[in-house]
Amino acid sequence: MPDDISISGVARLTDRGVIRARGADAGKFLQGQLTNDVLTLAPGAARLAGFCSAKGRLQASFIVWRGGDDEYLLSCPLSILAPTLKRLSMFVLRAQCRLSDASAEVELVGVAGPPAAAMLGAAPPWSRSDRAGATLIRLPDAVGLARCLVAAPAGSEVDVAAAPAMTLDTWRWLEVESGIVMIEAATVDRFVPQMVNFELVGGVDFQKGCYPGQEVVARSQYRGTTKRRTFLFDCETLPEAGQDVFSGAGPAEAVGTVANAAPHPEQPGGSALIELRLAALDAGALHLGAPQGASLRQRELPYSVPLEAESTH
Repeated sequence: MPDDISISGVARLTDRGVIRARGADAGKFLQGQLTNDVLTLAPGAARLAGFCSAKGRLQASFIVWRGGDDEYLLSCPLSILAPTLKRLSMFVLRAQCRLSDASAEVELVGVAGPPAAAMLGAAPPWSRSDRAGATLIRLPDAVGLARCLVAAPAGSEVDVAAAPAMTLDTWRWLEVESGIVMIEAATVDRFVPQMVNFELVGGVDFQKGCYPGQEVVARSQYRGTTKRRTFLFDCETLPEAGQDVFSGAGPAEAVGTVANAAPHPEQPGGSALIELRLAALDAGALHLGAPQGASLRQRELPYSVPLEAESTH
């Protein structure tokens, strides 16, 4: 954990929206489109899931939970919601499933620190509960702090006693610190799930059956072809999603891509999740935007990342 970081509060997540899938075939439809198992999703749980192209590249990533009967809610960045909704709708065909943008009906709030811990108690990550008409989802901790996603009817007050307001940038920094990549407009179609550690954080179920790109994702897993992974870095300047990363010791070609980034809440610059060639980790200093750009300083993720591609057979 970075030194002297103390964060606690509530942030309105105005950069995120919600897709609603409703109908008798909603679960079956999503099961055939997403990287994670939707049909076994219990009312008391939420899941991370991705939506891939036929080539196995992530078009979107979601936090998914069940709403009412035959209803699922999928939260994603607003920057990709409209094109993702359009693309998903192309595959509905005759299924009894209606997809819609529910962002105007559902307000999303992030809670971090002691207020989140008080709301969640001993609930494990990705558990879901209801409180005063709102849905609470326990997210994985970041820098040792409890985090909670609250989805409430638009216009309602989220009851978080004595919790101060927190900026959206601070919440986004905590998301980066959690090590969980969310696909943004600048990174659509850039990564196979393993490149952004998606299977390491529970975003891929390899037993669930077919979905777009499933063969590519499975091949990367079982043949040990993952040569790129995502790591956590600090930088004195603020990185931007989609920005190239270079090795100062190698040729002037990009060796990585910024997946997510946010300003540091208590010092200049920012933190970023950066997808890299594994070989670049030992090839010299890494720089943002150009071979002589701002230096990147690696920090530990909250989970282990395999540094060698190994077959699971």
